[in-house]
Amino acid sequence: METIELLDLLKIKKVYGDIPSKVTGIQMDSRKVKQGNCFICVVGSNVDGHNFIEEAIRRGASLIVAEKQEVISGSACFVLVKNSVKVLSRFVQHFYCYPSSKLAIFGVTGTNGKTTVSHIIYNLLEANGRKSAASGTLGFRTNVITEPTQNTTSDILSSLNMMQRAIEQNCEAIVFETSSQGIINGRMWGIDLDIAIFTNLTHDHLDYHKTMEHYGYAKGLLFAQLGQDIAKEKFAVLNHDDPWAAAYSRMTPFETITYGLSEQADFYADQIEYRENGTVFLLHSPQDNYVVSTSFIGEFNVYNMLAAIAALYAYGLSVEDMLPYTADIQPAAGRMEKLSNSKGPAVYIDYSHTPDAIEKAINSLLPFKKKRLIVVIGSGNFRDRLKRPMMAEKASVADYVIITVNNPGKEPISGILKDFEKGMQHDRYVCIGDRAEAIRHAINLSTKDDIVLLTDKGHENTILIGSRYFPHSDKEIALEQVNLQF
Repeated sequence: METIELLDLLKIKKVYGDIPSKVTGIQMDSRKVKQGNCFICVVGSNVDGHNFIEEAIRRGASLIVAEKQEVISGSACFVLVKNSVKVLSRFVQHFYCYPSSKLAIFGVTGTNGKTTVSHIIYNLLEANGRKSAASGTLGFRTNVITEPTQNTTSDILSSLNMMQRAIEQNCEAIVFETSSQGIINGRMWGIDLDIAIFTNLTHDHLDYHKTMEHYGYAKGLLFAQLGQDIAKEKFAVLNHDDPWAAAYSRMTPFETITYGLSEQADFYADQIEYRENGTVFLLHSPQDNYVVSTSFIGEFNVYNMLAAIAALYAYGLSVEDMLPYTADIQPAAGRMEKLSNSKGPAVYIDYSHTPDAIEKAINSLLPFKKKRLIVVIGSGNFRDRLKRPMMAEKASVADYVIITVNNPGKEPISGILKDFEKGMQHDRYVCIGDRAEAIRHAINLSTKDDIVLLTDKGHENTILIGSRYFPHSDKEIALEQVNLQF
């Protein structure tokens, strides 16, 4: 692309040096720079791209965009701007020819349920012959690609690359999980959403947002980012039963579609029958009433299914289009995932890492308890210490609780365990700092009639200890212990 074509997108800039005729690509990671690329210096939470300008030039960058005045060597052109992230979002959208305009874009936000709602939307689209893609905690996937992503919400350059690849595979839609940090840090800038979906808002990430009010309004930015061009058909899909839904509805001029268990919602469920291997409910919709069968358990998953159905109705699918496939969709990895074993206890792995999520996960299993419910909880890496005793309080409903860690990083393990202990409501618990040993202990003390719930880690296959990641899988450790013991 002509370099001047990109630079003309900016009104305020200072250019130093000779402008190269063309830009062969755009990068924010100096290790990925190739000859003729534009390197944009982004200040992240852990890494400052300005520190890697010289490396980018050595690798062939001919254009450097930065928001700090730097002295550089070599023949690269230097462009000083006010905000590198805004320039990055503008440049990559233009460079990739605005891929948002070629796809239906779903954005799912909320404290809990983002992964499951995205998972259901993706699978129902595919089942209806609508090729699609999804990006989030479980990675980036299409029907031919499955690869990891670094964050729940990827940086704008990675997201644009995903969209371009989805277009090349003739996808019609893409679903993005959108975290509050991702929204605040501009990772969704320039991505023109068609449907924004809100699941719920409960205590989490207050180490970052400080207050629930700030956290709530961070989520609300997603709905404001639907824009003001009402000539476009866009929708906000909101959980009617969550108090923040009304605020988010006021943040957008576009039509709001609600879901929930309240009869005032546009899509609501009643006559719910909770089963050990799934749920059946009566769906009331603007089209008609329908019996919906799913393989998901728990009330919170009724909400997740309703959110996905409402969002796809906004997209253009009829409820009748979706009904034949809802029962076939299996839970996403690490989301109330029941391990296959016929010998030992019923073992569930869930990503629940907030007080609300732990409470809902436990409540979904209690009706099927024969003997005991054993729960493993953990946290770490200086993440929102205030929620730890609250998580322990919710976990105290279980007959036995094992307190451990998850990605402790450089935070002292003893301090993590003590934070949790403050919230315990009984003395039927133990603290085990080694997570693998904590899982083995949970299986060891269980019987065939017990239920074991492993929370917080979900699908993850590494654990951060100190400054290094080590292989770790709750699922593999649990299955290995079950096979040894039973």
